[in-house]
Amino acid sequence: MKKDCIYLDYNATTPVLPEALEAFKLYASEYFANPSSAHAFGKLVKEKLEEFRKEVAEFIDASPEEVIFTSGGTESNHLAILGTVLERERGHILISAFEHPSVAKPVQKLKDMGFEVEQIPVSPEGYIDPEEVKKRIKKNTLLVSVMFVNNEIGTIQPVKEIAEICREKEVVFHTDACQACGKIPVSVKEIQCDFLSVAGHKMYAPKGIGALYIRKGVKVSPIFLGGGQEKGLRAGTEPVPLIASLAKACEVLKSKLIAEVERLKYLRELLYEGLKDIYENLHRYGIPEKTVPNTLTVSFKGISASKMLSELKQICASTGAACHDRKGSVTLSALRIDPETAIGTIRFSIGMFTTQEDITKVIEIVKNYFKR
Repeated sequence: MKKDCIYLDYNATTPVLPEALEAFKLYASEYFANPSSAHAFGKLVKEKLEEFRKEVAEFIDASPEEVIFTSGGTESNHLAILGTVLERERGHILISAFEHPSVAKPVQKLKDMGFEVEQIPVSPEGYIDPEEVKKRIKKNTLLVSVMFVNNEIGTIQPVKEIAEICREKEVVFHTDACQACGKIPVSVKEIQCDFLSVAGHKMYAPKGIGALYIRKGVKVSPIFLGGGQEKGLRAGTEPVPLIASLAKACEVLKSKLIAEVERLKYLRELLYEGLKDIYENLHRYGIPEKTVPNTLTVSFKGISASKMLSELKQICASTGAACHDRKGSVTLSALRIDPETAIGTIRFSIGMFTTQEDITKVIEIVKNYFKR
């Protein structure tokens, strides 16, 4: 990382933990055999692969046989959505109005193919009301997909309550948990969802690795066809070094998460109070107690956020989600935010390597900017 850069964009991607990097190196250089090979070396690597699966499963409170490794959050979301509905009769699909593009775009494709698609409205504070889901489920609803945590404003959605409604209605429920895992405790047993997506690079593992939780007994069809790896649901030789890295990140985070949640909450509120003192007309998104501890999204109403960040070169933050195209914020549109507020929106997302000194420096830099 650049020494003169204060990195506050952990929701875009996290640095790789040193322990996770070491795991990657070990399994790339020494344990390099193909886990599908029948010889002793291949069998050894296969055993290690299953140990890693168990580690990742434990992190989300799942059974190892319910975890499928993928290339990341996008593929996990595609497998859950397309794998659920493509081989079924055209029916009804429900998603929230501010889903990530890796959910919204495949669902749009399904709409083009003849499926009925409906969006669940979002409250002005950034939350889905489970009752809005309940009243929209139809007899032909095939799937409901609601993100666990919004990637732009960090609001935690009531996925447990939504999953309960879906179970009562016998509808498959998927949640994209890419922005939840590693930030707050995640338990699939508590949520009782059918699918849950994980992205390694949002939780201190490398890019290019993810996982999909598939509840035992849920039917899903593969979207990649090939050698039959991952129980026939994800063809392609497993990237064992990346999987080892994800497992190690899960192991480290599991031991630190509760303390880290409290530390990040403190730093987030320190940042908010400092910015509020500087800019009285500051608008804050979400309810603090119902927002992941690392995310502070605010609007300097009446100020151009993109111009502000372009001048504050030391601060690496975001005016929106890094993986969205530049057609505007899906989230702010769903919240019906007025243009004057929307244009001044900045997402500050902190993480494991953010210090109190970093926050103090950011406040000072912003203060000097407004003095000028």
